[in-house]
Amino acid sequence: MHTFLDFFHQHVEIIYIVILSVFLGIEVIGRVPSVLHTPLMSGANAIHGVVVIGAIIVTGQAQPDNYPALILGFLAVLLGTLNVVGGFVVTDRMLEMFKKKK
Repeated sequence: MHTFLDFFHQHVEIIYIVILSVFLGIEVIGRVPSVLHTPLMSGANAIHGVVVIGAIIVTGQAQPDNYPALILGFLAVLLGTLNVVGGFVVTDRMLEMFKKKK
């Protein structure tokens, strides 16, 4: 517990920025009209592609005996990849709705 409090006191500014970013993200996403969903999903896919590459790089730099870093890196790569693939599937399905039927 003492280690957690030391970490919190050393990085309090970064923690505040993350908390404010979460609230800002919720407000921005909550106000997006459904018409803009497909273009924004494509942009989010590109961003998450960068996140996956960053997670791979950071995981590769972790020490082999640092199991928490390796587990978190693996989860970041896995969840980021699922988000990218799911975003492309949703975007493809939405674009299918605008194609002419034979």
